[in-house]
Parts: sequence; C-alpha cells; structure tokens
Amino acid sequence: MTERLARIAGVGAWLPDRILTNDELSRMVDTSDSWIRERTGIRQRHIAPEGVTTADLAEQAARRALDDAGIAPEAVDLIVVATTTPDFTFPSVGTMLQARLGATKGAAFDVQAVCTGFVYALSVADNMIARGQAGTALVVGAETMSRILDWTDRSTCVLFGDGAGAMVLTADQSSDNSDEARTGILGTYLRSDGRFKDLLHVDGGPSSTGTVGHLRMIGNQVFRHAITNIAESMTTIADRAGVAIADIDWFVPHQANQRILEGVAKRLSIPTEKVISTVADHGNTSAASVPLAFDRAVQDGRIKRGDLVLMEALGGGFTWGAALARF
Repeated sequence: MTERLARIAGVGAWLPDRILTNDELSRMVDTSDSWIRERTGIRQRHIAPEGVTTADLAEQAARRALDDAGIAPEAVDLIVVATTTPDFTFPSVGTMLQARLGATKGAAFDVQAVCTGFVYALSVADNMIARGQAGTALVVGAETMSRILDWTDRSTCVLFGDGAGAMVLTADQSSDNSDEARTGILGTYLRSDGRFKDLLHVDGGPSSTGTVGHLRMIGNQVFRHAITNIAESMTTIADRAGVAIADIDWFVPHQANQRILEGVAKRLSIPTEKVISTVADHGNTSAASVPLAFDRAVQDGRIKRGDLVLMEALGGGFTWGAALARF
C-alpha cells in the first residue's frame, strides 16, 4: 500500500543581530545575570530592532529553508506560519510571506497556539500532505515576543526573545512501510486545556481591550504543568509510533527554561546529551524555538539524516503536543 509521508526536505533559521544580555537587562529592571541564569539558564536573547517585523524574520528563515531544500518558492503550494505576534490583526503573516516569496499557488495561513504553535503547524501541514491537499509545504515559526513584554516585569521580560525557524516538507510516496524506509513525519499529537488560560496569557486584544496588551505568567504553576504535560505528550507519541523513548536519537523541546528541559529529561530517564538546548542563547522564542533549535542541531552536525527526532512543546492556552520524525 502506498503511503504519502511528509519528508523534511530542508531547514532554516533567522535571528536578529541585536543581542540583549542579562547584564544589559540588569540596568533596565531589578535583576541580575546570576538570578536569571540560576532560574532559567538564559544568558542572552535576540531582539528585533524597530521596523523589523515577524514577517521579516519569517521571510529570512523561509528563504534559508528553501535554499537548504533546493526548492524554488514557486513549487510551494502550502504555507503555514505559527505565530502569536503577527504584523497585523489581518492579513496573516502566511499570506504576506506567500506574496514576498512569490509562492502564489495553493494556500497560506497562520496558526496560533503560542509556544506549541510550530508543532501545531507541522501537524496541519503533515495532514494536508497525507490527504493530497499539498505537495510542498513551508512551515514557519516566527515571533517578535519583545513587542508584547512588560519591560518593568522582571519575572517575564527576562525570558523571551525574537527569531524565526522554518522547515520545508515534501510529499514522499513509498510502497515500503518498514521502519527503516519511513522517512518524514511519523506522527503528531496535539492537546489543549483552556481552563488554564490565566496562568499564561496576554492581557489585551482587539476584541477585549482594543490594545495589544502584555504577557502575564504565573511561572511556578506553568513550570509544574509543563513538565507533566510535555512528558505525557512525548510518551504518547512514542507509544503510538511503537518506538521506545530510549531508541529516539534526539529530543528537540520548546526552549522555555533550562530547568523544564532538565525536569522532563529526568522524568523520562533521557540522557541530557540527547536533548537539544538553545535556551541560553535564544531565550524563549515561543513558536520559533523548536525550529530554531532543530536548525542549530542540523547545522552543527548533531542531527543527521536518518536520525529519529522528537519535537515537543507547551504554550499558553494551555496547548501542548509532540511530533516524531525521521530526518
């Protein structure tokens, strides 16, 4: 039986040049480098300058992913952008990106699941490829989180940064369903629970307040839910795929907090050297964090073709989920 899998044909990433260090932050708000590092593992984050938008970051990451895949923009028939910081209420960043790239056939739209956004977008693209609704998909996670921060709130402003990451997926039809031959997205798992909205949210919006608002978080409660829900999503997707956690080559988590990464790894007995961490350099870039971390590990040679990779995240809403792929 022929199965239509979504193969990861290329990856790309983009970060603004401006780096904001912990020491610089300590001159803006009551904090210190040691306080931030001890609680989060973050030492710096990238900040988009005035005039540079989420669409700008998305475009740069998308072009790098297309170049890596050796695919012309004209071949793309689906664009899914994960973002919680779009340039405008509408049109979507996806359609703006479509126009900029000249990828004028097919569909383009945004997905909003905050930090889990890239996993959600990947699942949407994977399912559309499987159903034959798309042949070449561009999936992007892009954020300018610095635009929704309260820079007087030391509990949140130290955590977040800006950036974008992208993947190109292509339809791969194979009559060989053996584990060794199955290259691409092997499965995705998505969950949400809106009852926890107040633990991590933005206190504004066009319908409720007519303002952009600022990010608000009750960090200790988010921490607890993150470890529990991320671990659950990882074991669920592995069980569904018939794969043992120990047999997975690499884990690419949402880069929220180094303590969360370590907590999940400890709960599932995962060696820390198998967990890709960029949180020290990037901070929490929301929907961009998973593809940014994936791209770095590909570029530095850790993730190689044929490796089994598990991506996972939890975000405001709450939303959470995981994706398993053989790269």
